[in-house]
Amino acid sequence: MGCSSCSTAKDGQPRGCKNNGTCGTDGCNKLTVFDWLSNMSLPNGAKPFDCVEVRFKNSRKEFFRNTENLTLSIGDIVATQAQSGHDIGMITLTGELVKVQMKKKKEDHHSPDLPKIYRKASQKDIDKWQKCRSREEEIKKRSREIAIILGLQMKISDVEFQGDGSKATFYYTAEERVDFRQLIKDMAKAFGIRIEMRQIGYRQEAQRLGGIGSCGRELCCSTWLTDFRSVSTSSARYQQLSLNPQKLAGQCGKLKCCLNYELDMYLEALKDFPSSDTKLQTEKGLAFCQKADIFKSTLWFSYRNEPSNWHALSKDQVLEIIQKNKKREKVASLEEYVADNSVQEEMAFENVVGQDSLTRFDRPKRRKKRNRKSRKNQKRRSKNV
Repeated sequence: MGCSSCSTAKDGQPRGCKNNGTCGTDGCNKLTVFDWLSNMSLPNGAKPFDCVEVRFKNSRKEFFRNTENLTLSIGDIVATQAQSGHDIGMITLTGELVKVQMKKKKEDHHSPDLPKIYRKASQKDIDKWQKCRSREEEIKKRSREIAIILGLQMKISDVEFQGDGSKATFYYTAEERVDFRQLIKDMAKAFGIRIEMRQIGYRQEAQRLGGIGSCGRELCCSTWLTDFRSVSTSSARYQQLSLNPQKLAGQCGKLKCCLNYELDMYLEALKDFPSSDTKLQTEKGLAFCQKADIFKSTLWFSYRNEPSNWHALSKDQVLEIIQKNKKREKVASLEEYVADNSVQEEMAFENVVGQDSLTRFDRPKRRKKRNRKSRKNQKRRSKNV
């Protein structure tokens, strides 16, 4: 879903639209919603939904009421109502799907407090808006220098200008409460605009800035993930992952959101699975669980006196031994069950059809040796010619 200007340059590298996420088709933006009702006409007598979805910098989206009955479509630049002045944004969704999105985000479309759309942005509005956007990086760098001079323990991660250039919102992260009253005074004096400070979490910071995860793909929070569920270390324990903070933490410094993706499958598989602290009583000695493979239904046990010698048992075999232990009965040894497993594996992989081995394709082809007689015949023919 790239816009028409996101083609390749002469050297083969991506050219990009260079609009910083505000391309006209809204095709290379984060969290883009496809309007699959755009080609369908409304029933006779039905009025179009009077609310639209407008996207601002990064992934910030808000809903506005179209009180002027403007003809709006996806990609239009509009001037919207703000607390003071007006803001400039892009239409990302219109029609009945806006009602679905508002219901999903628990927004009441009957509310009289819903902000309004003033007009379609003129060229003068767009030029002023782009001029403000070009100042954001410079102001962000300068604001960080002021914060360092004041000795504030905070990180200013992003700056967002209002469309009319009268106000700038500074997004920052901090571990503790920060007194930034002097910071606001110094920045208002240096930049000549109204300042609003907004604290965000580390996950929201990664969502706004974006990046590449350890999987090699773009961060989920900056592409499609809209809600941040709490992730705990128990999610890694259930999936039998090593509790290494460097591997489990994402770019935000918190546990990766993808730890929750497969958690439900593991919890479903663990319902009738023996726990990892299971102990088996045998005549040879007490056996402890060393490892478990949930989806292969296999557990590895070792005796107390032989911790390095592991024995692989199936889940049903372990449950059978546990039931016998509850009746105060001891099995002879774990080796008996391991022997049964080896016999079953041999039967499972027995080649009864006589099929050829697939590794025959990996063998190098041997060149056929020509007979000496054929070589002599070729030499004679060449001489006669």
